[in-house]
Amino acid sequence: MTSSGTGPRRVTIDDVAEAAGVSRQTVSRALNDKGEIGVSTKQRVLDAALALGYRPSRFARGLVRQDTFSVGLVIPDLLNPFFTEVAAAALDAARGRGWHVVVYDTGDRVEEERGTLEVIASQVDAVVGYLSLPEDEIARLTRGLPVVLIDRKHRSERFSSILIDGEAGVHAAIRHLTAAGHRHIGMLDHAERSEPSVRHEWFDAAMSACGLDSGSVARADQSVEGGERALQELLARHPDLTAVFTFNDIIAIGALRAARRLGRQVPRDLALIGFDGLRLGTLVEPQLTTVALDTRSLGALAVEQAARLLTGSGPLHSDQLTVGAELRVRESA
Repeated sequence: MTSSGTGPRRVTIDDVAEAAGVSRQTVSRALNDKGEIGVSTKQRVLDAALALGYRPSRFARGLVRQDTFSVGLVIPDLLNPFFTEVAAAALDAARGRGWHVVVYDTGDRVEEERGTLEVIASQVDAVVGYLSLPEDEIARLTRGLPVVLIDRKHRSERFSSILIDGEAGVHAAIRHLTAAGHRHIGMLDHAERSEPSVRHEWFDAAMSACGLDSGSVARADQSVEGGERALQELLARHPDLTAVFTFNDIIAIGALRAARRLGRQVPRDLALIGFDGLRLGTLVEPQLTTVALDTRSLGALAVEQAARLLTGSGPLHSDQLTVGAELRVRESA
């Protein structure tokens, strides 16, 4: 259900009562399996609750203080420092409100994500995170909870999104490389997606804007080892490349290692630019040039949006829910 003009809100016991044509007390008796009502009335209430996606409030069950909310944060891979930084920011923002955050790592597996949502729907008051399931399935599994998607556009009115716009940063990265004299620039894209990533689209547009061919692309697993393997493959196919842009910093760090093994000095023989802006990028040698996101804003915005949906204060405007990225020049390009 939605409150007019303000986005999704949680289905309440009053909504169930109205749909079933009974009182609040009757809904409560039916959901708590009390014996004071008839079988047909109980079934009518249960059917209405299921149809509306109603989930009894944890407050109504007396499990927590009424000034405390709990948020389920769904992360695909906590071993990836990017997601760890986002999670840390979300935890910090929630602590500032006196809220609880339960973090779930799905291992970037659909079945694990599905199982996670089935479990947490009865444990938290809102769900925030990186979800890959279709929206109708997410809606069914979360049963009326506010849902805030990170780095994914939403279509359902029940959901909200925190988006990443790195296009300007990627354009700046390619301009930086061309200004340094590079004309043969490749990319290491995400390997686990059936279609090119949006970051590949930004790379393609940036290369086109500079009058360059963007066809030198290899797919990389999201790991240091994946970056190593992908750079070796890319350079084997395109040995004339002098610069590479990568899907993220972890892949770029793997590419740094591979470049050393191949005898290419960075940035003299091969310039490398990552994406994300991880603190880890300052600890490698040479320090990684990157298109940097504000990971703290990502996590904090997600919690802020969940708070607005839960408290009924209305969601942030769409232009406030986009996190931009900027080129951060260090030593690798």
